Amino acid sequence: MDFSQLNILAILLAALSAFMLGGIWYSPLLFQRTWMEGCGLTELDLKDSDPKWVFGGSFVLSLIMAFSLSLFIGPHPTLGVAVGAGFAIGICWVSSSFGMSYIFEQRPLKLFLVNSGYHVLQFTLMGLVLGMWP
Repeated sequence: MDFSQLNILAILLAALSAFMLGGIWYSPLLFQRTWMEGCGLTELDLKDSDPKWVFGGSFVLSLIMAFSLSLFIGPHPTLGVAVGAGFAIGICWVSSSFGMSYIFEQRPLKLFLVNSGYHVLQFTLMGLVLGMWP
């Protein structure tokens, strides 16, 4: 694929959508408590973290994911293909990979469901955004 065919605006918006979804998903409104318990984190741990590193790094990684999804689905996917590919990647690659790691690490099922659920929705949402642009 020729990189000039990539829609940079759509990639940026797809990354931003995933970043914003994470802000809601891991907030007190949804799964913050379950996620923190599963990870063994406390409020103090969150306050002690460097927000530039956490949020800046998360956005850069979201950009990488949106860029690679854009390469995977091609320059002009149909909406169904883009959303379907995002969903399949979330379930088949990301969640399955998490599942293997979580089994060996003996991590809680609730943590797996929170984290893998986010990534399934994240890739599906990125596929939606990328598929909406011509």
